[in-house]
Amino acid sequence: QVQLVESGGGLVQAGGSLRLSCAASGRTFSSYNMGWFRRPPGKEREFVAVISWSGGSRDYADSVKGRFTISRDNAKNTVYLQMNSLKPEDTAVYYCAAGFHGSDLARRYDYWGQGTQVTVSS
Repeated sequence: QVQLVESGGGLVQAGGSLRLSCAASGRTFSSYNMGWFRRPPGKEREFVAVISWSGGSRDYADSVKGRFTISRDNAKNTVYLQMNSLKPEDTAVYYCAAGFHGSDLARRYDYWGQGTQVTVSS
């Protein structure tokens, strides 16, 4: 069992930056691939980024490539999402997720956090 808690969301102006954190409980964090997803207002949940258990492999949605960076610290049981050059369309609730199969598909993940709100003003 893994419990995930996101933090770091907030209100930021367009062009600004935020860093989201996702703290995981349990001793098996380093076994999981970790993903970030988001749900914009009135829209479906969408993939943002994924990082492999070792941190050696990463992938991003086209909409965030070059602006967002996913990273992890297995010693701290934490995964991060550094978000730069934020746009109003990045406004969403952001969720982290853990799964043995790293993927851009939400159904491949076994555990989810409660989400953190990110609002980007124009």
